[in-house]
Amino acid sequence: MSRNSDYQFVSTDMEAFQAQMIVAYERICGVTVQPASPERLFIQWVASIILQERQLLNYAGNQNIPSRAVGENLDALAELFYMRERPQAHSATCTVRFYISAAQEQAVLVPFGTRVSDSSNTLIWETEADAYIPAGETHIDLPLRCQTAGAVGNGWAAGQLNVCIDLFAYYSRCENITESAGGRDRATDAEFYELLRASQDAYSTAGARGAYIYHAKKVSPEIADVVANSPTPGVVKLYVLESSGRPAGAELKAQVLAACNPDEVRAFTDLVSVADPETVSYNVDLTYYLSEESQVKAADVQKAVEEAVRQYIAWQCGRLGRDINPSYLHGLLMQTGIKRAVIAEPVYTSLRDGRQAENSVPQVAAVGSVSIKSGGWEDE
Repeated sequence: MSRNSDYQFVSTDMEAFQAQMIVAYERICGVTVQPASPERLFIQWVASIILQERQLLNYAGNQNIPSRAVGENLDALAELFYMRERPQAHSATCTVRFYISAAQEQAVLVPFGTRVSDSSNTLIWETEADAYIPAGETHIDLPLRCQTAGAVGNGWAAGQLNVCIDLFAYYSRCENITESAGGRDRATDAEFYELLRASQDAYSTAGARGAYIYHAKKVSPEIADVVANSPTPGVVKLYVLESSGRPAGAELKAQVLAACNPDEVRAFTDLVSVADPETVSYNVDLTYYLSEESQVKAADVQKAVEEAVRQYIAWQCGRLGRDINPSYLHGLLMQTGIKRAVIAEPVYTSLRDGRQAENSVPQVAAVGSVSIKSGGWEDE
């Protein structure tokens, strides 16, 4: 969300302010102030100091308005809202399966703080409690938390975390069985302000739609969109979309459910669950043509066209229920310096957003194949 421009509570027009001071000085002293006179230089000096104070006054005034405040000033204004504190950086989590060489007659301890990493030792993950592999079993699944807080821990695919740093008795091997998710960076001013506004819906204790959306979004800034609906009375389903354009993974869905399901958040009779939106696949197949009079190199145009397609793909999957709209792609393409574009795919397709009909599952677009062809040069 873009922040608003600052208000001007007092004028900072230097020329107008100097003119007013000169007129006042001439009226009081009965003299004419010449352009290079000592009086003129003194007035300019005083005016510059007053101007700085006026700029500080404008700044202070804007810092008392949540939509304009920044940093610690915005943090202080949070006491006016339901949400009182800026979300801090949070570590990603995943589930790791630890194997032992053979089943034992007694339980095998996996100690608290057992660390796991990838083959390049990029990030370190650790267990958060002692756990035992039961007697007669050869493995156990444990939640692990990244030691480095932030979104950097997200997106580690299943099987990538397979190096155990702290070996324990009978250890054989390990691997993560879920993709890591739930890590978030400290909320920016824009993200924090959006959450502050959304948090006002949380004052309701009746399970308001906006309240569920707020509690879900505050889990992570990596959440791009949330739809809450009720297919049957007493049932609430939440559909979560990551900023990557993908439906939320298992780890993130579990965190959203944990945030929205406590008694103090949900209505007493609501049964809350987190479900997957329906993905609708589309392809990109286009041919672009250049003007013979164009001064832009064909290779540069090709790069610009490819970047426009990437922007379109990111935009298309950025919101639940966003219709598949080739007109948006065409607009991006025409900014690259081409003469025209023929878009065979995608075709316009209306998608459900799940916000209007209580029993509908929202849809999200997912790109399939991408084909970009140059049709060469054409006369104007």
